[in-house]
Amino acid sequence: MPTQSTSKRLWRDVQVFDGLVQLDEAMTVLVEDGRIAGLWPAREFNEARAEGAACAGRGGVLTPGLVDCHTHLVYAGNRAGEFEQRLEGVSYEEIARAGGGILSSVRATRAASEDELIAASLPRLDALLADGVTTVEIKSGYGLTAADELKMLRVARRLGELRPVRVITTLLGAHALPPEYAGRADDYVSLVCEEMIPAAAAEGLADAVDVFCEGIGFSPAQCERIYQAAKAHGLAIKAHAEQLSNLGGSALAARYGALSADHIEYLDEAGVRAMAEAGTVAVLLPGAFHVLRETRLPPIELLRQYGVPMAVASDANPGTSPICMPTLMANLACTLFRLTPREALSGMTAQAARALGRLDLGRIEVGAPADLCLWDIQQPAELAYAVQAGRLRQRVFKGEVVYAR
Repeated sequence: MPTQSTSKRLWRDVQVFDGLVQLDEAMTVLVEDGRIAGLWPAREFNEARAEGAACAGRGGVLTPGLVDCHTHLVYAGNRAGEFEQRLEGVSYEEIARAGGGILSSVRATRAASEDELIAASLPRLDALLADGVTTVEIKSGYGLTAADELKMLRVARRLGELRPVRVITTLLGAHALPPEYAGRADDYVSLVCEEMIPAAAAEGLADAVDVFCEGIGFSPAQCERIYQAAKAHGLAIKAHAEQLSNLGGSALAARYGALSADHIEYLDEAGVRAMAEAGTVAVLLPGAFHVLRETRLPPIELLRQYGVPMAVASDANPGTSPICMPTLMANLACTLFRLTPREALSGMTAQAARALGRLDLGRIEVGAPADLCLWDIQQPAELAYAVQAGRLRQRVFKGEVVYAR
């Protein structure tokens, strides 16, 4: 009898959501050397095709590992007090203008060492992993000095070394105007362009550059300067845009070939059209919408009409989405934004990977990296239908079963 190979594994009789659609019948999936090597209807599977493979799982629903394409996972402190303020009627914008909001997290993060940030961030990362995440994007943005932004990016990279997860890093130096630059926003943008971006690129700490294009953030003209610097250093572009108002930030980002525009509650048809033409992904963040009790919905029908890919992410952060449960985001995307379960799950797998420029991830197809989740459910829609921890049976990262229950 042939010896079973530890690098060849089979999942039998599984319902498969491949990142875009649910396959029609029970499937058998073969993984070899960290990649998906075969995908067959269970009734057609021939044992000779997978000689020596070990059976790693049977039954349940197999999906790509979840991709959380927008998080602010590295920070110190918390903002529970602001949560109370908002419930007492103070707006997010009022809190920010009074020195709270992002700047309160900046003060705590600046004061923390790398090791302290690791200790604070690991439980949040572990919560994402327990809910099926195999790839996570982590932004900086709570340092707002060159040294502190790089510190955050180094911590994000270290998290990917401490846990079996793929970490994508994004420099968000233009998250807020630090107090020492009050009244000198253009000077701060110069710091981002001339110091932060070159240093992050030189040290290989950032995969992309993000901006907060908003009245309480940075103007389109300032964001454009940052995009030009990012492109000059070979870094991808992303944008927080149209969250509180419509400044045309998504259309601007699309003109620079942005991977994604995120939040987009105030996005108009011109912006949707620009994103469609550029292939820019719309990243929906229902957690922030929920926590802030927003009422302006993203233009879902326009996004569908123009064929703009829609991703869904946790936006895990201390102020506006302190939630580290991606499957809850799938539920909120359906209940608040009226996505279908298929759209929500695709938004957390194939489309989320697209928002990170990683078309090789978020799919179950031959040749793709074997980042997988096996769930104790009967059909994929249950992941969006129910808010329930403990359904993850296995998490597979690069072909290895790194969690099993």
